[in-house]
Amino acid sequence: MSSLNKQRFICYDIESTGLDTKNDHIIEIAVALFTFDEVLETFETLIDPGVPIPEETIKIHNITDEMVQGKPKIGEVLRDVIKLIGSNIIVGHGIKFDIDILQNAAKRHTVPCTIENNKRIDTLRLARLYGESPTNSLQALRRHFNIPEEGAHRAMSDVVVNIEVFKFLSQNFRSAKDLLERLKKPILMKKMPLGKHKARPFSEIPMDYLRWAAHQDFDADLLFSIKSELSKRKRKNFAGAASPFSDL
Repeated sequence: MSSLNKQRFICYDIESTGLDTKNDHIIEIAVALFTFDEVLETFETLIDPGVPIPEETIKIHNITDEMVQGKPKIGEVLRDVIKLIGSNIIVGHGIKFDIDILQNAAKRHTVPCTIENNKRIDTLRLARLYGESPTNSLQALRRHFNIPEEGAHRAMSDVVVNIEVFKFLSQNFRSAKDLLERLKKPILMKKMPLGKHKARPFSEIPMDYLRWAAHQDFDADLLFSIKSELSKRKRKNFAGAASPFSDL
């Protein structure tokens, strides 16, 4: 696998009617084939989902029913999108959602699609590894790295920002192979990213909550971080326990 500067990557982003990757519908997609030196090819379009767009999602991406009228259906562009993605390494922020919703759309339209087998680099996990940004949202990372704003929360603007964030986060790696190897291992996070203890260091979170959280359906990094904190406290409590022979 070539050096990071020479490697080709795909970054893509999807806006949708909701967060259910099996039942919600794509309303915008943007794809960029790039290297560290240049963007080689792009594709973007609004998509007519064939169903009304919920008000709560319109508030997020500002894509209305009127905007998607007359736009292509997802089945009309799937083959072009999948061809552009090819077998390239996929880069994205929380990329599992984008991969799953596109894969499920392809299944519904009986379009061959194997992108779930592509190697992937999730910049959310890279940001956890970097560990210097107050929060790890894409926009927080954009501000942290002083990357120019690209406008509204829309697919291609997110792709452009994501590519630049990726470049900053991968500076300590020589090759995509090195980067992918590191991401095979869980990442120890500093703070709780969600729930009632969001943004608190793990060391400050009550033991009962950590025990509960350790049995939830969280991602591998978060479960690793929770269980690491529990192990640390058990070791500390064991070491601090009074020896029965201390008064002899």
